[in-house]
Amino acid sequence: MSNNTVWRLLRHNISAGQIAGYALASFVGLAIVLTAIQFYRDVSSVWNDDDSFISKDYLILSKRVEGVSGLFGRSSASAGNTRFSEQDIADIASRPWVRKVGRFSSASFNVYAKVELGGSSMGSALFLESIPDEFFDVTPKGWTYEPGRSSYVPVILSKDYLSLYNFGFATSRGMPQVSEEVIGMVPLKLSLSGNGRQEWVDARIVGFSSRLNTIAVPEEFMQWANSEFSETPAEAPSRLIVMLDRPGDPQVESYLEEHGYETAGDRADNGKAAFFLSVVTTVVIGVGLIISILAFFILMLSIYLLLQKNRTKIHDLMQLGYSPAQVSRHYHLIVIAVNAGVLLTAMAVMLAASAWWSAPLRALGSEPESAWLTVGTGIGLMLLITLGNLAAITRTIRRSFYA
Repeated sequence: MSNNTVWRLLRHNISAGQIAGYALASFVGLAIVLTAIQFYRDVSSVWNDDDSFISKDYLILSKRVEGVSGLFGRSSASAGNTRFSEQDIADIASRPWVRKVGRFSSASFNVYAKVELGGSSMGSALFLESIPDEFFDVTPKGWTYEPGRSSYVPVILSKDYLSLYNFGFATSRGMPQVSEEVIGMVPLKLSLSGNGRQEWVDARIVGFSSRLNTIAVPEEFMQWANSEFSETPAEAPSRLIVMLDRPGDPQVESYLEEHGYETAGDRADNGKAAFFLSVVTTVVIGVGLIISILAFFILMLSIYLLLQKNRTKIHDLMQLGYSPAQVSRHYHLIVIAVNAGVLLTAMAVMLAASAWWSAPLRALGSEPESAWLTVGTGIGLMLLITLGNLAAITRTIRRSFYA
């Protein structure tokens, strides 16, 4: 008896409705999983942009100031309470939602900045801070300093400061507005004084930060200047920058409230958008996986019922010398064909959905991610499902042969 004859004997009891039901359920589950994964990857590219409304992977922490600290020369206990001790920093770093903690180092000396243009000059007292380079959202060229070798001190300003000048001070005083490129060409001189010494150094604004609300210099410069001009030992930091592992996690807000910590701006609140999106995506993917699992059991139930209907024919085939593998092959072909169709249809839906939301994401200044990773994930999932289907079918038919 040929394979075609075996197929003609078995196919009469195959229910097209059962196969279609499995295919539909499997398609819905896989389409949900792939679309959710691609949506999460595309939207993640938005919050990885530091100008994004949901880019909140960092928190800048300070301690809440109670009453009046340091007024009229009182700077002992109350001022010390606004600084982070080593124990505080270790406790923050141990939180499960924290990836890394960085310290703000402040200038413990006097800083005066002067600009000379067209024969006139203007100046102002400044404050300087530094943090580890890995916490910056910009990496300008020449961001380093070697005492005695570097020709100037690189400076990074907050973008908010430039906006305040252009749209607040300049417009009210009739002064010209300047771009980031222009202000980077303005020569600066910094007066560093303290510990009985004074020195003028050249400086240049090399970048603008959306993340940091400060005037930042390289850590190498800060360490050198503090060692040369500071009259007091280095103090504990009054601000920390925290790289979050789970932005918007509710545990973050409760921890900050419990310890009396404050965050710069609205990063803690806006970070909930990223956390909410990740939770929703996880739930959607979970629903898709559950539907896919249910589809798997639908197929198994259909195969089991089909084998029960063909029980007599299977025994006849066994008597004629056919092996379980020969009989299983026909059911295997059905499953492979159906699963391949499900995979292709689900990927088409995912790609169509990705193309639909790509335009709004580009309007937000973000380029959607490539779909190849999601396609690979779909192929991997369907391969696992298919292997599970084939193994279950083979096992069931073997039992029917030798029952």
